[in-house]
Amino acid sequence: MSRVLITGAASGLGAALAEAFEVRGDEVLRTDLDGADLRLDITSEEDWVAALAHVEETWGGLDVLVNNAGVAGGGRLDVAELDEWRWIFDINLFGAVRGTRAFVPLFKRQRAGRIVNVASLAGLVHPAGMASYNAVKAAVVALTETTGHELASYGVTAHAVCPSYFRTNLMSSIRGADTALAGVMSRLVDESPVGADEIAAAVLAGLDRGEELILPDAAGRAAYGLKQTDRAAYDAVMRDQAQKLEQA
Repeated sequence: MSRVLITGAASGLGAALAEAFEVRGDEVLRTDLDGADLRLDITSEEDWVAALAHVEETWGGLDVLVNNAGVAGGGRLDVAELDEWRWIFDINLFGAVRGTRAFVPLFKRQRAGRIVNVASLAGLVHPAGMASYNAVKAAVVALTETTGHELASYGVTAHAVCPSYFRTNLMSSIRGADTALAGVMSRLVDESPVGADEIAAAVLAGLDRGEELILPDAAGRAAYGLKQTDRAAYDAVMRDQAQKLEQA
């Protein structure tokens, strides 16, 4: 049985992950801004200190930290504003940084633990119109890999989760000046054949296999595979999408 803390666990993928862990008998602390076991604003260092204290007092340690909470964003380079970049980086990257920094000393003392960062396929595959989202999720992937290298000698592993579009409520958080891009993203989410429960199941299966990079859906694996094996074809697809976005 594992002791698991999940951020953004009141809904969407966070809730699906919490349920998946609980079904297999793990203890889960669901955290979120509201509607969870514990209030945790991932942009607040004080909230992270409180979450660490709660875990230590309640469980005496932690086995799995899941940095899941995040927001949607993006926009073409000449449309998205700098404030949008700052907003998405403070939540999607620095939220994970704060959580990791809060719990690393505990994991080092335990000489065990897993840090799971929910990134996105956008951290590996970079469609036009999504520079800020692509960049922040690529940073989360890089953070995760670095964490894994740095903590390996302590018996701590790090795992980046990179799903493509799946049905969730993430788009309710999107904001920004590029409304055309928001419309495209919303349609891709709404029309996806994959739901949060399926992604959660694939994530746990990937963790069980010890995968450091988890691509939980077939569409994501295909897109990343194309980039790795046929860069010219990948670039052609991305640039065709870019032209279509300009015409939207």
